[in-house]
Amino acid sequence: MRLFPYPLEVPSSKTNLFHLPCSLQEAPVVIIPAPWDVTGTSGSGASLGPESILKASYKLSLFAYEHTPIHEMGIFMLPIPHDWKMLSDELRHDTANYIHTAEWDMDCPAPRKDVLQKVNRHTRQFKNDVKVKALNYLNKGKLVAVLGGDHSTPLGLIEALAERNESFGILHINAHAALRKAYQGFTYSHASIMYNALKVPQVKKLIQVGLRDYTEEEIEITQAEKGRVVNFMDRYLKNQRFQGVTWKASCQEIIATLPEKVYVSLDIDGLDAKLCPGTGTPVPGGLDFNEARYLFDALNTAGKKIIGFDLCEVAPGDNLAWDAEVGSRMLYTLAYNMARSQGKMPGTKPASSQ
Repeated sequence: MRLFPYPLEVPSSKTNLFHLPCSLQEAPVVIIPAPWDVTGTSGSGASLGPESILKASYKLSLFAYEHTPIHEMGIFMLPIPHDWKMLSDELRHDTANYIHTAEWDMDCPAPRKDVLQKVNRHTRQFKNDVKVKALNYLNKGKLVAVLGGDHSTPLGLIEALAERNESFGILHINAHAALRKAYQGFTYSHASIMYNALKVPQVKKLIQVGLRDYTEEEIEITQAEKGRVVNFMDRYLKNQRFQGVTWKASCQEIIATLPEKVYVSLDIDGLDAKLCPGTGTPVPGGLDFNEARYLFDALNTAGKKIIGFDLCEVAPGDNLAWDAEVGSRMLYTLAYNMARSQGKMPGTKPASSQ
């Protein structure tokens, strides 16, 4: 039984993402908006990410990416499910005080059992609903992505892709390792997304880029995976640059660790904090916008096939226009490269054929 009785395909009468004229039926890329922010820690607001990015996307110029006109790129974002947003707000009301207290008090008591059970039950059902939606479009030959929301939102898509791919790797760009087991008691915490993704046997590699905030528990989990998880710490990447190693060479080193099929998971705080000041847990350091864009381009150059992606943790904060502007352009960059890697752009062939 689904959490909400919405139809899987709902035509939208509003302007579509990036002002693109293509319909759901015509679009090779389908974006699932996930206005969900139940377990965010330091700050909230990620549930407003899809709506703010949608509005900011209207401002992109015709040639926003290289020399490919936006209108030649078929991207369709499904209508924002406001029922998901309403339930997220309700659950956030139950969790906010405990989460904020726990961040500052190591001796904070656990949340009430009934609250914990309620949150875990609904977040599990949310994950399953995303999976059902994703499978529906994957089975129709679409390329599917999730636009969060907090970083717990893409697990259903990852599980859906696992049903259609025998193996793939995850390229995870984040300030945080997100390998905490049921952080603060919440099974599907945003801080546990990669811990949960590692439970998917089809995920053969987890390559983490830009990390600059992690715990002893996460280091132990990384070591226990015996090479399945590879970390490219932000400090390591920056030291390479200071010592004269080009970003091209660093990207080649990162990509060499990935299998042919790649899922890209981008927490916006993986970028330099000046690009995402409204995000919940910004950390000094991180990738520049064009460094991230170059890395995604390099995946295509290396012949990797991007089978899906997520963009999460874009939150308006006090800089609604700026955070959303960066988010909308990064969303387009990811969608462009996914479509290009699979031969869905005009004049391109799948990555494996190039």
